[in-house]
Amino acid sequence: MPPPKGKSNNPKGRTKGVKNKSTAEIKELAQTYSANALSTLATIMRNSDNDTARIAAAKELLDRGYGKVTQAVEVSGSLSIEMAARLKEARERANV
Repeated sequence: MPPPKGKSNNPKGRTKGVKNKSTAEIKELAQTYSANALSTLATIMRNSDNDTARIAAAKELLDRGYGKVTQAVEVSGSLSIEMAARLKEARERANV
């Protein structure tokens, strides 16, 4: 019998560190194509007549080899004392 609307059979959710089985299966299957995918990207980067495709392939190769470039975020405005306290509490809970 399904739980009542707004309730869950597992209110705490999946235990931390336990992988999602369907995601893990898809990830494992996709990884079997990694060498072919990288080879294809390298071929496109070297041989395509389309500059957009060459740039996109080069970017994908670099992202996979070195990780995506981080973006700086500028924040302006004021932070209320209440919000600062809530943020501090959240950081403390995250470190526990």
